[in-house]
Amino acid sequence: MIYAFLSSRRTDVLTVTPWLAPIVWNRLYNIDILNAQFHKRGVHIGLTVFAIRKYTQFIEHFLDTAEKFFMTGHQVTYYVMTDQPAAVPNITLAEKRNLVVLEVPTYKRWQDITMRRMQIIRDYIHDRFVNEVDYLVCLDVDMEFKDQVGVEILSDVYGVIHPGFFTSSRKEFTNERRPQSAGYIPEDEGDFYYTGSHFGGTVEEIYKLTNHCHHAMLADKDINIEALWHDESYLNRYFLYYKPTKVLSPEYSWNYYYGDPAVVEKKRFIVFPKDYAKVRDNP
Repeated sequence: MIYAFLSSRRTDVLTVTPWLAPIVWNRLYNIDILNAQFHKRGVHIGLTVFAIRKYTQFIEHFLDTAEKFFMTGHQVTYYVMTDQPAAVPNITLAEKRNLVVLEVPTYKRWQDITMRRMQIIRDYIHDRFVNEVDYLVCLDVDMEFKDQVGVEILSDVYGVIHPGFFTSSRKEFTNERRPQSAGYIPEDEGDFYYTGSHFGGTVEEIYKLTNHCHHAMLADKDINIEALWHDESYLNRYFLYYKPTKVLSPEYSWNYYYGDPAVVEKKRFIVFPKDYAKVRDNP
């Protein structure tokens, strides 16, 4: 199934990883064929998103754009994890889609919020998600959908190439470089630099990923280390040794801060413009 969906060739971008996982770019798949396959299987997709503290201001726009562009026609459950359930708007959803609001703790530092989500996702997989959905797509809330994001992304476990590093050498990746850290990646290792804003896969594989990252964070906490880019650093370490079965191009997590390169033909899921100083309560 991995290669059956390819409908054309592109020579301007890398389309297969060294371990033979597909890299998903525009024009490399037939969405009609893929939709038919996933409809036949009757898959149910869960989307997790955290709206904590001031980030609740983004949830309505996030959900509105998801309803327009995310997994259209498929069964979807939005799991909104928030410390302010009353702030989640009551929006009208399409058929076969539902919204579940899950109250979670807040933390004083935004760094703790982003790192703790690995533990929270892991725990909800064990307690709930494994009985409700087949796949989990884990996203940041301060983003918006601008084009179709469908079942072409689904695989056992996938990561998304960070838009700031898809043309960079591994020495330029901002991985955690301290050898004592559980997130450590040497300068001469690393396949891609993956964003922490978007990852996904089957519930079973995302349990393994989030559990691994959570324990890595705890190990670092015991020796008073905080990885350079928090959960993103541990995610990159995980994907170095447990290769994703599919890699998504930067189309699936874009930031116009990095320009508008011609090879990124569609910007499907993009960072919502904002003043970080106003939405983060601490440096």
